[in-house]
Amino acid sequence: LNIYDAREYDAVVASGEQVTSGLLALVLQAMGVDARSWQGWQIPIRTDNAHGAARITDIDGAELVRRFGIGQVAVVAGFQGVGPDNRIATLGRGGSDTSAVALAAAVKADRCDIYTDVDGVYTTDPRIEPKARRLARISFEEMLEMASLGAKVLQVRSVELAMVHKVRTFVRSSFEAPDAPGMGDFDNPPGTLICDEDEIVEQQVVTGIAYAKDEAQISLRRVEDRPGVSAGIFGPLAEAGINVDMIVQNISEDGKFTDMTFTVPAGDIAKALAVLEKVKETVGFDVIQHEAGLSKVSVIGIGMRSHAGVAATAFKALAGKGINIRAITTSEIKISILIDGAYTELAVRTLHSVYGLDKQ
Repeated sequence: LNIYDAREYDAVVASGEQVTSGLLALVLQAMGVDARSWQGWQIPIRTDNAHGAARITDIDGAELVRRFGIGQVAVVAGFQGVGPDNRIATLGRGGSDTSAVALAAAVKADRCDIYTDVDGVYTTDPRIEPKARRLARISFEEMLEMASLGAKVLQVRSVELAMVHKVRTFVRSSFEAPDAPGMGDFDNPPGTLICDEDEIVEQQVVTGIAYAKDEAQISLRRVEDRPGVSAGIFGPLAEAGINVDMIVQNISEDGKFTDMTFTVPAGDIAKALAVLEKVKETVGFDVIQHEAGLSKVSVIGIGMRSHAGVAATAFKALAGKGINIRAITTSEIKISILIDGAYTELAVRTLHSVYGLDKQ
């Protein structure tokens, strides 16, 4: 239940970046650097009106480019812009990544460097698999899949923007010592370059393993099999802001009914069940079953487009470890598998090993 004005909330949470940008500009000036701070509305960074989760619609980078021409450094408050109502609008979690990529696109920068708490993109989470390797390069498409399927290196929308505008994005650590090996090399510093797949000379079949815990599965039994039923189920869920994934449908032998199973984030399970109860009579189904404590483990790689047997390898490896598969979805460059949450780490390590990611 929203008990506050989202516009005023945005005005409050955006203040941290505004203060920080001003402080950094002061520090740079004290070092003899010509610098000034910018807030989102001053550039301007224009957004839609979805306060708290706004999307950037346009950036006018002309004034920034002019300032660069006279040697001035811009310190821009991230995570925010200005909406059609001329109020501050924040971009949601990870919005500073999105701000950086969008600004890089607006000024036609050669590269956007993202300094974060990790030193690059790894083949999987090093906390689960110590043999995980840092990738020198990863394609936009692969990074988008990794980010949307559980990898927390970059915010999904920042990768979408980078891919659309072809902004080469470099992920590197904020905590790397200045004298660490490679730090003086601007062109090839330690980290991971996210780029067009044409820049990747040696493309592996599988690039990485991502996972997302806290998934929940909902099953609707004896759903009437008629036109409009799916819209009647998933439309209200979308309107409630619930992200539905991994949809599986089983048609009965008589063709009159179907069982429909799908996943939602575990945190949305109560809201999803409430929505489904409201549409139960209109849509027409008998029973709602649900289960939480599940995980989604995904295999990602652009090399899967041209190699057969990638999915079969995963299924066989997981079966060998006694891991039961609840649901499967695939795309051109990814396979996602739903399993019991207790087996998440074992599944990640197993798949990482079976595709040789710990050896290359």
